[in-house]
Amino acid sequence: MSAPFVVFGYGSLIFKPPPNVVAQAPGFLKGYVRRFAQKSHDHRGTPEKPGRVVTLVHKEDWDLFSNSDPFPDEDTVWGIAYTIDPEFEADVRAYLDYREKDGYTMETIPIYNIVDGVETVIFSRAFCYVGRKDNPSFIGSEPLPALANRIWLSVGPSGPNKEYLYNLANAVRELSPESYDKHLFALEELVKALDEKNRTSGPPLN
Repeated sequence: MSAPFVVFGYGSLIFKPPPNVVAQAPGFLKGYVRRFAQKSHDHRGTPEKPGRVVTLVHKEDWDLFSNSDPFPDEDTVWGIAYTIDPEFEADVRAYLDYREKDGYTMETIPIYNIVDGVETVIFSRAFCYVGRKDNPSFIGSEPLPALANRIWLSVGPSGPNKEYLYNLANAVRELSPESYDKHLFALEELVKALDEKNRTSGPPLN
């Protein structure tokens, strides 16, 4: 019997799951950070004005170029592990390959959770789409105010970039009592402040 096809979602897959899911479970990764370090030309921005979406970065790689990151040790990435109906594995793989085509590469990683107070591997081999630092859409670390402004301004075929941020932040909060993400929540706060400022004084300049 072949191993189940398990996909780990840490970005939009949390609030917009893949099709043909037969089971799902919250979990977390070790040794990675989740950052808005990937340009989005096709979903939350355009080729001329790309938005920003999250990717996973190996912690040791992020430490090499993250001088502007105020949360260098925030490396617990919570998400959802989806088990896909075996009958539709090929279809779901094709769907995800297309959905994550803008610079993402599929990797296999272990997924953890806390079981009876003990850190436990719940899936030894889950598939995950990672925007590696050598892909053309990877932009790396940006100062939070500039990043927030970019997210606030950007709009793509899938909708406003800030909608992606808000949906992700809300979804992460609901995963587990431990699923706190300082980078994500700090960006959410800054972008909401831009929303409030716009209501009273107009939008910032692009």
